[in-house]
Amino acid sequence: MLTFIKESPSTAGKREIARAFHLNGSQREALKKLLSELENEGQLLRGRGKRFVESGTLPSVTIVEISGLDADGDVLAKPVTWPKDGPTPPRIYMLPERGGRHALGIGDRVLAKLTRSNAGTYDGRTIRRLADAPRRMLAIYERVGNQGRLRPTNRRNRTEPMVADVDSMEAEPGELVAAELLAKARLGPPTARIVERFGGQGDARAVSLIAIHDHGIPIEFSAEAITQAEQSESASLGERTDLRDIRLITIDGADARDFDDAVWSEPDNNPKNTGGWHLMVAIADVAWYVRPGDALDHDAYERSTSVYFPDRVVPMLPEALSNGWCSLKPDEDRPCMVAHLWIDSDGNLLRHQFERGLMRSAARLTYEQVEAAREGPTDAVSKSLREAVLVPLYGAYAALSKYRDSRGVLDLNMPERQIILDAAGHITDIQDRSRLDSHRLIEEFMITANVAAAETLEKHRQPCMYRIHDSPTLDKLEALRTFLESIDLKLARGQIIQPAQFNTILERVAGTPNERLVNEIILRSQAQAVYSPENIGHFGLALRRYAHFTSPIRRYADLLVHRALIQGLQLGDGALGEAPGDFGEKGEYISTAERRAISAERDAVDRYIAAFLADRVGARFTGRVSGVTRFGLFVTLAESGGNGLVPISTLPDDRYDHDERHHALVGRRWGRTYRLGDTVRVILVEADAITGSLAMNLVNVDGDVDTSGDGQNTNAAIPGQPWRSRAPIRGKKRSAHPAKKNNNKSKSAAKRRR
Repeated sequence: MLTFIKESPSTAGKREIARAFHLNGSQREALKKLLSELENEGQLLRGRGKRFVESGTLPSVTIVEISGLDADGDVLAKPVTWPKDGPTPPRIYMLPERGGRHALGIGDRVLAKLTRSNAGTYDGRTIRRLADAPRRMLAIYERVGNQGRLRPTNRRNRTEPMVADVDSMEAEPGELVAAELLAKARLGPPTARIVERFGGQGDARAVSLIAIHDHGIPIEFSAEAITQAEQSESASLGERTDLRDIRLITIDGADARDFDDAVWSEPDNNPKNTGGWHLMVAIADVAWYVRPGDALDHDAYERSTSVYFPDRVVPMLPEALSNGWCSLKPDEDRPCMVAHLWIDSDGNLLRHQFERGLMRSAARLTYEQVEAAREGPTDAVSKSLREAVLVPLYGAYAALSKYRDSRGVLDLNMPERQIILDAAGHITDIQDRSRLDSHRLIEEFMITANVAAAETLEKHRQPCMYRIHDSPTLDKLEALRTFLESIDLKLARGQIIQPAQFNTILERVAGTPNERLVNEIILRSQAQAVYSPENIGHFGLALRRYAHFTSPIRRYADLLVHRALIQGLQLGDGALGEAPGDFGEKGEYISTAERRAISAERDAVDRYIAAFLADRVGARFTGRVSGVTRFGLFVTLAESGGNGLVPISTLPDDRYDHDERHHALVGRRWGRTYRLGDTVRVILVEADAITGSLAMNLVNVDGDVDTSGDGQNTNAAIPGQPWRSRAPIRGKKRSAHPAKKNNNKSKSAAKRRR
């Protein structure tokens, strides 16, 4: 019966099942009972009209909610009705809206017709919309004639409500405002009233404000939480270990304001561990100030993470704690949780011990200071610390690096873009963020402490919020293999995949034109790291157990780990308590909050880059195809990292098919092929700082905008690239008669234009 339901071309109800198996009246009662049992067991799902589908599949017509965009810019949706404890719902790709309807926005609900693909995903086509646009919006106030109008900052919201003068709060054209949508009349455009003004769109704070609003980032702390934070006091020594004579130091970015981790190292004096090291990682004791169930805890959980923008931070904790009592400032007593770590000369963790202490940071150093001091003293602070503190730190780091290499950690080379702002908050430059050994030193110390925290909680049978990272799914691996084969690289089949196999491929392309492309493709093939009380290990770090312990100022997961350690090791106040709550539910929530923060940070960077490029519209750039979708190409500019869309309608005249397996658009008539990783020349035609969107057109070999239809002016690859745009995809046959005359040519062209 399950096979019949699975293979049925449409959803099957009880009547269709009974007819297919020739069941009589008495047997139909047994069928009803069996269907109910299968539904309770999760093997069947009940869709519309009491019709059934196999668990893990979706009916052909159902209600979906728009959930976001994937890495290629396709609109994703999720079914509204899906069992909470069931399998992960299949991915739904919504097709572009037709008939001039505005694009779907996150949170919109639609009745959709779904078509299942061979890969197990679904294509969704909107039948009708069931949800209005968001009731509150951030927008730019404009005047069109004598009427006020709002232009939304969210690029996925195409609604532009009208604003009556009485509802405008006397806003000026070009001003950033918050507005509430009013009840829509049967006829006429939607209307809204302005409820808050933020100043001109050129205001330095506008970019981050837009990202904060669009993603629903909480920014206001409750009065109770602020009062509690401001009334906090320094922790006394009490039963804590006195660490104030140990020269622990903090190493952070030059613009950091909160210092939540400090490090120290010395050679291990155990004669049985020759060449080994004793490490100390001291972390701010946030659990001392933020207790389970209090106002600070409530607000911290709601945020779950701090959010970092180029011009500001939205902290998880009020400033009195995040930049005050929980910040390990130099020459000030601070309570801390300390991980003592003993490693051998090859970086293997031999044993560890946790305790509560009171420390006094010896110095606040930047990554650049530490890196420079490695070669010799550059200032008074580094000179006083070099031999006694920095040299042992690098000695321990060398051992930890050996262990990292032996594990075969996934080693992607993905430079991060850094937005440089002036004192007024305006963007002055975009650079690749430097990646120094001092960064890696801190990273390896933190990873080792995180492993020790997970092991300790397991040993003491305490709840643990693991940081888990699953291995890539089979379908993603197969898609990766197909793409790699197209550039003469192979990923072995028939064996359990390990990060080291990816590293072998990355080493082969290092220093070649394909380096950035292959790094991105391998990154896209990876699962997303999440928080969970169920441990499956961390694939990327090649670790069997891993938990975040080192940043409780900015991550709620770390605070939970601290509380569990305090409880398991009986270290005093601030433990989890007898009712720690549902760790599974908490893990899902904080993972979602983390994704929300990452998305907001990325959107803010996109807007800053668009603002940076706004006065260069019409200029030509070198870029690389970084995404291929049904509706066009995404191109990343080499100079700034800006990412923009080349609409499929602007490509040289042809009908293009989207080849998902090879990440390509392929012209049916002329065989032009645009593939992921192609280096192209583009002209910037639009840079919208409000939405963060860039629009581009391709430039052909003659330097013109490429809209030709004769098959000669192909979009040229830059000389020296591994392939050219006209190179046929392996396994794809080009038409034997690309220019064959067709009596229906004019009719086909008219149909395309429609």
